[in-house]
Amino acid sequence: MENNYLNDYYCRYDEEGRLLSRHGQVEYRTTMKYICESLSGIPDPSILEIGAGTGRYSVTLAKQGYRVAAVELIEHNLTLLRAKLDGSEPIVTMQGNALDLSFLPDEAYDLTMLLGPMYHLYTRADQLRALSEAVRVTKPGGRILVAYCMNEPTVVQYVFGLNHLHEVMELNMLTEDWHCISEPKDLFQLVRTEDIASLDTELPVNRLKLVATDGATNFMREFIDAMDDETFERWMAYHFAICERQDLIGASHHTLDILEKDGKTR
Repeated sequence: MENNYLNDYYCRYDEEGRLLSRHGQVEYRTTMKYICESLSGIPDPSILEIGAGTGRYSVTLAKQGYRVAAVELIEHNLTLLRAKLDGSEPIVTMQGNALDLSFLPDEAYDLTMLLGPMYHLYTRADQLRALSEAVRVTKPGGRILVAYCMNEPTVVQYVFGLNHLHEVMELNMLTEDWHCISEPKDLFQLVRTEDIASLDTELPVNRLKLVATDGATNFMREFIDAMDDETFERWMAYHFAICERQDLIGASHHTLDILEKDGKTR
């Protein structure tokens, strides 16, 4: 994983603020919904978050009393995460790379989350390496939650909506079938649902769900942010009603792949 571009980006970008915004709350609340579902019925579950960022999920879960291990690559993010802790939370924080979790034992966690690393892995080999590491440290029958950034919203909003078509064509950043081509300097790897499915076939897992974590929200951020509380809650109800509809998944900016590791069922 390329460090310099990510370090520069996360030292400047307010990721915490993004998830706290009203439109960001859709992604956050949806992800938390499926985290809670994945933990349901497990007494005293152990949780690992790989690429924990500033701790929006890890710290929240630890403050709820869950046992959490948080691994984060970027020192700046790790500093912000640790600043939120008062020492009473059952959380261990570590600096580490999603591509090499050799410092963690096999089959140790009931729930393993990669809610950011797949955004920044640009080769299939690296993607499979990160996923394989996540599967390795998860207990048989445990859940792995993997977040992705999707291709089509970028084509619609950035390439056409912000009039970057000629620029990206000149830079050869699009395939003939309109798949974005990313490098580390571009910061984000963009995928389609078939790309995710293809990765899953190479892992000892079963997919339980593929969820649109923000759906149409980011196409209409200004409208979402301007909603009153009642209207926003109605939007959330609508979003939850459709976020598992597979005909809509590819249009979401972010998706959550919910996997179960092969082995005994919980």
